Amino acid sequence: METTELKPKLADSEKITINLGMIDLGQIDLLVSEGFYANRTDLIRTAIRNQLNTHADVVRQTVARKSLVLGLHHYSRKDLEAAQAAGVRLQIQVLGMASIAADVSVELALATIESILVLGALHASAAVKTALAGRIV
Repeated sequence: METTELKPKLADSEKITINLGMIDLGQIDLLVSEGFYANRTDLIRTAIRNQLNTHADVVRQTVARKSLVLGLHHYSRKDLEAAQAAGVRLQIQVLGMASIAADVSVELALATIESILVLGALHASAAVKTALAGRIV
């Protein structure tokens, strides 16, 4: 039976760059060439997941203590307009990815978003990110 790995959608992943020493890189290449992993990325992802599993309890406790929203959270223009109408200022706290819709104006973002803490990735227009820079923790 053949299995295929599902590739994450572009919005579900973030590219990072790391520097490794030549010995570590050589050992990774050895394990790949011996068939333990499909490629370098496969080994690195597996190693990261193993470390995250090792610290899962700490992550879970910290998420609860800091009242973080876990996963992907999208803020639409409609969401922010509703917050503005209700006189509510948002304190966005996300572990994963937070996104602010492309049609959210700088004025609306400034009027409704009090602070942003994202452990992961924040996707928003460059103008909105620049306007909120002082509010991003």
